[in-house]
Amino acid sequence: MSPKALVLAAGEGSRLRPFTYSRPKHLIPLLGKPMIQYPIEDLLSSGVKDIGIVVGYFGDLIKEHFGDGSRFNARFNYIFQEKRLGIAHAIYKAIESGFLDREFIVYLGDNIIGESSRSFLDSFHMNGSDVHILLTRVRDPSQFGVAVLDGSKVKKLVEKPKEPISNLAVTGFYAFRDPDLVAKAFRDLKPSWRGEYEVTELIQWFIDRNYKVTYSEISSWWKDVGTYEGLLDAIYLLLDKEREKIEGDAKGELRGRVIVERGAVVEGKVYGPAFIGSGSYIEKSATVEPYTSIESRVRFSSGVVTRSLIMDGGEISLSRARLVESVIGANSKVRCSRELHGDMRLIISDNSYLEI
Repeated sequence: MSPKALVLAAGEGSRLRPFTYSRPKHLIPLLGKPMIQYPIEDLLSSGVKDIGIVVGYFGDLIKEHFGDGSRFNARFNYIFQEKRLGIAHAIYKAIESGFLDREFIVYLGDNIIGESSRSFLDSFHMNGSDVHILLTRVRDPSQFGVAVLDGSKVKKLVEKPKEPISNLAVTGFYAFRDPDLVAKAFRDLKPSWRGEYEVTELIQWFIDRNYKVTYSEISSWWKDVGTYEGLLDAIYLLLDKEREKIEGDAKGELRGRVIVERGAVVEGKVYGPAFIGSGSYIEKSATVEPYTSIESRVRFSSGVVTRSLIMDGGEISLSRARLVESVIGANSKVRCSRELHGDMRLIISDNSYLEI
């Protein structure tokens, strides 16, 4: 029997305000999919069909979007975390609710991994581990929880170390063999200085009692999508994986790896890698440059957009200006009322209007 999985999506996404005033960050689109769909699809491709989604902030929107999971040939359950008291608390709520009743995976809903998690699950089973975590090498370990290793076992977890004791960051993917043992560990925990029950402390409980805590290391990339910069980084990384696909009406000039979804019309220029979502219209005077995601129903009339995210329903008219490393919220309008030249960087929330 395959393990169950728990995808965490209860947080408020404070670092992505003002976008998260009107939606959970997990529903922000990246190349035509809400970001949480990437970990969900990774789990599904690894054979996991029983998925619990922990919701809280705007949780009704997540539930409405994904439903019972039948369109994914899976079973989705929803666990409500009224007070966001940390990852370990979310796991305990799912055990307490009765959903987690056998070995399980925890996957943070704002984490995207550039490879399948199937090999990580295989390592978890082959090692006969009590806990299995996923690590990745980072340049600045002081920004992450890191793992100190002893051969194939994890010796210690340290949150944001001041001294460079390890460059292996702990990502948002964890596997646990026994939910009853996890519940016992949780009941021994105390809240951290942040007022949360930390997953690193939960795993350290297992380490301190000589349970088998093992790890896999990511060989490609991992992204925690929690900031504006993270959104754009995720687009760059995801586009590098995509192949050219033209399903819409491509009348204009397309170069490189370009995705044009069904119902989109391109009369202008698109230089890949780039994504043009369904129902979007790129007019003759508009140019989409590399590493840009134009989501669905966007009307782009003039100017240049590069290395940016334009969310659903946007209207962009830039004259001769160039939009760089920008995030434009859903149903927002950006209009240059006079002829401007040069680069602009804009961060604009949903349902906004900006005239320059």
